[in-house]
Amino acid sequence: MMKYPNTQIPKEARSSKSEGDCRAPERPLIRHGFIRSFVILWVLGYFVISHTVTAAVTPVPTTVAPKKIAGAQPRNVVFILSDDHRYDAMSFMGHAFAKTPHMDAMARKGVHLKNAMVTTSLCSPSRASILTGLYTFRHRVIDNQRLVPEGTLFFPQYLQKAGYSTAFIGKWHMGHANDDPRPGFDHWVSFKGQGMYYPPGPNYTINVNGKRVKQDGYITPLLTRYAVEWLERQTDGETPFCLYLSHKAVHGPFKPEPKYKGTLADVPFTLPKSAAQQTNNHANRPRWLLDQRNSWHGMDFPLHSGSTAEAFYKSYCEALRSVDDSVGAVMEQLKKMGLHDETLVIYMGDNGYMFGEHGLIDKRVAYETSMRVPMLMQCPELFEGGTVVDEVVANIDIAPTVMQAMGLEKPAHMDGKNFLPLAQGKATAWRDYFLYVYYWEQNYPQTPTQFCLRGDQYKYITYYGLWDTDELFDIQADPKEQKNLIHDPRFAKQKQQMQNRLYEMMDELGGMTIPMNPPRGRQQNKRLRDRGGVRAADFPKALIVDEPLRKVLK
Repeated sequence: MMKYPNTQIPKEARSSKSEGDCRAPERPLIRHGFIRSFVILWVLGYFVISHTVTAAVTPVPTTVAPKKIAGAQPRNVVFILSDDHRYDAMSFMGHAFAKTPHMDAMARKGVHLKNAMVTTSLCSPSRASILTGLYTFRHRVIDNQRLVPEGTLFFPQYLQKAGYSTAFIGKWHMGHANDDPRPGFDHWVSFKGQGMYYPPGPNYTINVNGKRVKQDGYITPLLTRYAVEWLERQTDGETPFCLYLSHKAVHGPFKPEPKYKGTLADVPFTLPKSAAQQTNNHANRPRWLLDQRNSWHGMDFPLHSGSTAEAFYKSYCEALRSVDDSVGAVMEQLKKMGLHDETLVIYMGDNGYMFGEHGLIDKRVAYETSMRVPMLMQCPELFEGGTVVDEVVANIDIAPTVMQAMGLEKPAHMDGKNFLPLAQGKATAWRDYFLYVYYWEQNYPQTPTQFCLRGDQYKYITYYGLWDTDELFDIQADPKEQKNLIHDPRFAKQKQQMQNRLYEMMDELGGMTIPMNPPRGRQQNKRLRDRGGVRAADFPKALIVDEPLRKVLK
């Protein structure tokens, strides 16, 4: 699709109120210490107020008030979400061993949004952004352990309030010890935390509309069966419906369905070039990155096991086959109901995943294989088959897109945008930069807080609070992100421009405060001794000098 210029995000609102006269009244009995304290407090107060109020952000309302689009015909929507599905693990993308015939059919008959991203590459934060349409620093779900904050609104609440039928089936995860039904859904099937591929015992249960029900077998086809059964009951023809099918798969540890287990064992595998170990740091890569190679999230000590990236990757793609089957089963059910052509079906992964890229496994980081996700969309009444959207769309765009498709206006507080016009080839203002954030977790201390600004050509990443190097990549010339340009004088201007824009966007969108939680859960902070676990990585070459920089202090 052709590109369209982005409208500028409005700048921070500055208070129009006069600063007033800060001179102390002429009262001789007031001591100088008091005057100094008053002035300091006044200045600090002004600084806090003037640097935290932003106009681009509309507060989340306290009530749900859906507004119907005049003349719009609401259409049914099915949203299918998988876990940890990386952007290129589909056979139509030329993947070496992923087999996804039903996803391939969606791309062939519908739309491939090839540059889909997530605002934070982690299960709960990404899912919260999907459901709220908000950046992570606004919904403040920054890890996998806690419930969403009180007052959080989910887009299905608007659908439900508008009189539509809604169902959630699968992994919720936000508040991992709790699987109670959440607001906005008429029908609820879920489980605690990550859930289990197989029930760990005969009494293991899931939550079906508030009741404990035993998990009947492997989780992916079970969730698919619940979804198809719910669709079968949507028969009145008058009430629009939204099905949110949220798979556990393909989250690790990867356990494929029996019919697919071991089917990729003999398929050739080659590690990505970026997996090669660096013996020095002349390439100016971050120290934390080189150290993470030998960690819970590194390929030398993956999940503190003796396994390999190859074994993980093959089990992952075997488990993905069942998710693809699920997509096919939902499509087949829509055909049986006579709703296939008119229903909007969206498939998406909640975050990417690495299998040796940069020496890592897992996600969290701002590299492409972590933050990019698969996204497919099909609705023959709306889109031509084989359409490819080049613009960057994101998880925050799902809520306004689904609401638009169902005839409701986007609520003013949402950060995301409706991407249906992009898939229809209509001129629409779109983003020129994409913002990514990740906040450090004590559970996984090897990955630092990071902020990233991604444009069409350049990507800038800054690592907050570390004595280390930031990174700048030309992702067109260097799509695997191997050449850090940030210390190259030829790119100094580009680096400064992107750094400035990053912090401007953070300020405009309300992201200049870092959300924090008290630690909870185990720390995965070990390294393997015989793989260099005692020694830390070298400093980047650009930070090392041979002589004092100042001969004499003046």
